[in-house]
Amino acid sequence: MKKTKHLGKAFILAAFVGLLIAADHIDAPDVASSYSDITDYYAFQGEDTNNIVFVANVKGLMSPSETASASFDENVLIEFNIDTDGDYIEDLVIQATPRDGQMYFFGPYQPATTGLNSTINTGAPTATATITPYGKEPLITTSNGMMFFAGPRDDPFFMDFARYGEIISGKASGFNNPGSDTFAGTNVLSIVVEVPKNKIGSTGTINTWVESKTKS
Repeated sequence: MKKTKHLGKAFILAAFVGLLIAADHIDAPDVASSYSDITDYYAFQGEDTNNIVFVANVKGLMSPSETASASFDENVLIEFNIDTDGDYIEDLVIQATPRDGQMYFFGPYQPATTGLNSTINTGAPTATATITPYGKEPLITTSNGMMFFAGPRDDPFFMDFARYGEIISGKASGFNNPGSDTFAGTNVLSIVVEVPKNKIGSTGTINTWVESKTKS
């Protein structure tokens, strides 16, 4: 299954112990409010400090009623890219693609192609996770020391857009504490993978970014 349309944005995580947060809730018209629109990407050290966690959120700004009927797009591949040697080309990928209420995960493994085009390994998936229904306890799959989740979650990103507008227009000098959360009461669809660090290299430093790609 070949993927050709590049819809994601690249971000860098400087070290295993670092934390990256990137938000892009209001995107270009081609992907805005679609299941290929990446709203946030998080990469951080797990509660088990031997692990690293990758989180991709898509389809932002969903109301509870919209979330109840939301589902991942079976024509969209989410790909976590991992560069272990500092050349900003993915050495390993973790791929997630939905089918019939399940999220199929592949990797981490060396990709057959890099850049804008991707192919999915034709072998058995690394893990299959049942997509958690809205309002239910998270269904987490464990396989080969890794953990996997897919399903709706409350949007964790905090931003006071009204105050931000006042700041950039010169009407305010800074944010209020705590401010007003623009994303309160809205949801996203999340894909979460927790991986032992020894499965993605031992250099102590990686670059990582996430992409959504549509089926050609």
